Amino acid sequence: MPTKRKPIFVLILPRFEDIFHSFYTGEITKGVSLAASRLNVDFLVHITDRSDHSIWLDASLLDRKSVDGILFADIDNDIEIVKRAIRRGMPCMVLNNVLDEPINYIAVNNYEAAFKVVEEFVKLGHQHIATIAGDLSTQAGQARLDGYYDALKKHNIIPDKSYVKIGGFLRTSARAAAQDLLKLKERPTAIFVASDVMALETIDVAKSKKIHIPQDLSICGFDDNPLNIHSPVKLATVAQPLIEMGRLGLEILYQISRGKARLPFKEVLPAKLIKAESMASLK
Repeated sequence: MPTKRKPIFVLILPRFEDIFHSFYTGEITKGVSLAASRLNVDFLVHITDRSDHSIWLDASLLDRKSVDGILFADIDNDIEIVKRAIRRGMPCMVLNNVLDEPINYIAVNNYEAAFKVVEEFVKLGHQHIATIAGDLSTQAGQARLDGYYDALKKHNIIPDKSYVKIGGFLRTSARAAAQDLLKLKERPTAIFVASDVMALETIDVAKSKKIHIPQDLSICGFDDNPLNIHSPVKLATVAQPLIEMGRLGLEILYQISRGKARLPFKEVLPAKLIKAESMASLK
C-alpha cells in the first residue's frame, strides 16, 4: 500500500534584480517557512520570469496529485495567471495584491502607510514634499504613489510634477532620481522614498552635495530594512508585516486545500510608520 505523501505547496516568486538579497523575498520566505514547520508540510520555491508571465505555470505545478496549493508572492497585477490555476482546481493564495475579484489574498495597506508618511511631513511643517516612487508596474509601487498624491491633495498642496521621480525599487535609478531632485532650483525640504534601499541612496547623494539630514532635508523610507543600520542618520521608515503575511498566507492556503476555509479569503494588514532622526520639523 503506497505511503500517503506529505502536503506540498509551491511559493512562486517573480525574478527581479538582487532577488537573493531582497529583504521582501527573504521575509516572505521566512514567514512561509515558519508556517510550513508548524503545519508539518513542505514547500517548494519556484522563481519565474517577470516579463513573460506565460511561463509562470506549467503542468507539473497544476497537478493536484503532487501539489496541494500555490502561494503567489506577487502577481504583478496579472490576475489571469491566478485564474488559470483556479480553473484547474488548484487552491491559490495571492500575497501583496488587493483584488476586487473573488480570489484569495493577503496584502499590506501600502496606500494608507504612504498617506500617513506624507501627513507626518505636513504636520512637521513641510510643503515642498517630493517622492521617489517604486516600480509602478507593481500594485505596491502604485499604491504608495497614490497615497503620496492623495495626502498632498487633502492638505491642499498642489503636486509638483518635478517632485515626482521613479526609482523602480532599484539603487541606480533611485540615485539618479535623487540627483535630479536635489539639483532643482526650488529643492524639496522632504522626500518620501518608496523603499529603504532607495532612501539610503538618496541620503548618500544628499551627503555628497553637503545637504544635511534632517537640518536641510527630511527623508522617510519604506520597509524597515536591516540595511538601515548602515545609514549615517537613523532612517524613518514604514514597517511592513511581511513575515506575518507569508506565515498567514500558507496557513490559510493549507486550510483552503482541506476545504476548511470560508472563501474568498481577503485580508489587508496594516503597516506602521517608525519615526526617527531623518524626519524632522522644518526649521
